Amino acid sequence: MDIIFKIIGVGLITCIAVLIIKPVRTDFAMLISLVGGIVILVMILSSLAAAVNIIKSIATQTGVNSQLLSLVFKIIGVGYLTEFTASLCADTGSSGLGDKVLLGGKVVILVMSLPIITSILNIVMELLPT
Repeated sequence: MDIIFKIIGVGLITCIAVLIIKPVRTDFAMLISLVGGIVILVMILSSLAAAVNIIKSIATQTGVNSQLLSLVFKIIGVGYLTEFTASLCADTGSSGLGDKVLLGGKVVILVMSLPIITSILNIVMELLPT
C-alpha cells in the first residue's frame, strides 16, 4: 500500500516540475516528464515481480501449462509497454503517433493470444459430445 503513495508523490512532483519548467524550457519539461515516468516504472517493477512470483507458484500447484503462462505474461507486458509508450507520445504532443503505437500493441496482442485461443477451443471441442 505504501508503494501507491510513493508513485502518487513522484507523479505529482513530476507534474508540478513540468508545469514550472515548461514555460521556460519546453525541452527540459519533456525530459523531466520522461524521467518521472521511468522512476515510476522502476518503482512498479518490484511489486510486479512479487505478483509474477505468486502467480507462478499458483500455476505450478495447479498444473497450468508453463508455456501458456509465459505467453500471458508477455501479453500483459506488451499491453503495459504500449500504454506507457503511447502516454509518452501524448506527453510530447504526438498523440497521433501514440494512437498508432496502441493499435500496433493491440495487433501484437491479438497475434500473441492465438495459441491461447487455440488451446481453449481444443478444450471446448474435447468437452463437446461427438
